[in-house]
Amino acid sequence: MRSIEDILAISVDRKGSEAAVFDGFVPPKPAAELATAPDDRWLAAMTRAIFNAGFNWKVVDSMWSGFETAFKGFDPGVCAMMDDIWFDRLIADTSIVRHGSKIQAVQENAVFLNAHSRQHGSFGAFVAGWSPEQFTGLLEMLKSDGTRLGGTTGQYFLRAMGVDGFILSRDVVARLIAEGVIDKPPTSKGAMRSVQAAFSEWRGESGLSLKEISRILATSTG
Repeated sequence: MRSIEDILAISVDRKGSEAAVFDGFVPPKPAAELATAPDDRWLAAMTRAIFNAGFNWKVVDSMWSGFETAFKGFDPGVCAMMDDIWFDRLIADTSIVRHGSKIQAVQENAVFLNAHSRQHGSFGAFVAGWSPEQFTGLLEMLKSDGTRLGGTTGQYFLRAMGVDGFILSRDVVARLIAEGVIDKPPTSKGAMRSVQAAFSEWRGESGLSLKEISRILATSTG
């Protein structure tokens, strides 16, 4: 496995400069800032990532004000109490994407979010308590305890909220395979442990965030 400095050199050679590699890069938020993000924004970001998955993001973006209204500002206490009447109204609501199982996921994720919020004071405080060294554990928790939050959906959700982490895009996976970290797209817990170990090693040697490392890996192939 090459050092992250060597991989950055590949990215710079491909993109022309280090500035080009990090063009538009937004640093992850510090834990203190994550902890203060309101629970309704976490539920909104979950929902947005879920509806974006396998769909045209621009369509979801253009309809987002409709989502905010239809789901009552994503108040987790309110959304957790979604009943059949409200669900049926949402299924017929043309201001949102009418996808039954994704609409139901809002209610189920509100319940999931509320449980952790009660235990930790807020969902933001719960997420902020996870170390970057345990990022794959956070992903596994979202997959197992949440609804439709596995795979890159959970990764994009966390990225949208400013959590330091990686996204296992096609380009990132290609670099991980090239470096011998994995031999195919990671789906097993063992493969994800290998991915975490590689990112942690690169983070330890460089002091870079997981997000910065993810950008370097992605631009080294894509």
